[in-house]
Amino acid sequence: MNNALRRGMAAAQLGPRQLAARVGVTSKTVERWLADASIVPHPLNRADVCAALGVDEQMIWPKAVRTAIKTGHDREVTTVYPYRSACPHEVWSQLIAGAETDIFLAGYTNYFVWLEQPALVQTLRRKAEAGCRIRFLLGDPTSDTTVQRERIEGVTLTVSTRIRITLEHLAKLADTSVEARFSAPDDGANHVSLSVFRFDTDALVTPHLARLVGHDSPMMHLRRHEDGGMFDRFAEHTEELWERGTPVP
Repeated sequence: MNNALRRGMAAAQLGPRQLAARVGVTSKTVERWLADASIVPHPLNRADVCAALGVDEQMIWPKAVRTAIKTGHDREVTTVYPYRSACPHEVWSQLIAGAETDIFLAGYTNYFVWLEQPALVQTLRRKAEAGCRIRFLLGDPTSDTTVQRERIEGVTLTVSTRIRITLEHLAKLADTSVEARFSAPDDGANHVSLSVFRFDTDALVTPHLARLVGHDSPMMHLRRHEDGGMFDRFAEHTEELWERGTPVP
């Protein structure tokens, strides 16, 4: 069963008949796609499906995309976005829903995820109860790095405020296994300049540009394929920051 396609259709509130009408195929064809994940539609049909659902092709038929496009080290880069805000909400929701062992949100504030993902507290609670390890690495709202970044960004919704909003949400998960740490003071500059969000073997990575806030900075979607590849390099970076971090009080 193609669970990714099923989740995408549910998020878009489209049944087989409605999706078939948009793509120009029969509803039985869509039902076959749903029933068998090994079926890979024609590239034009795949593009039409993804346009209708507002998702990336690699989320629904990752094998087809990797086979057709990537063969070298860069195959771990599945998608790039000029702005983080250009990444469809469904990509985030599918990565969160699909993660079984590891969710690691290592943005400096992680503020936006609570806005973009409805009922995230409940989702993370269910994930934690099912045995998924969930971690949040945050910047210290009182640190020099935070104060400096607030001056650079110069926006009304300050960095420290965004961090505290995340802390308010995490307080609702205090009775679960969800872990949270502040990055160490010496690591502040390394943390605030690069956000890494991991979901098992997928990662969304945002390098923060100059004075831009996160949603205006570019983002890469990585999927692990080899030892020492792009995914591992960024995973090692966040693990190092985590090890030196301090538990959130």
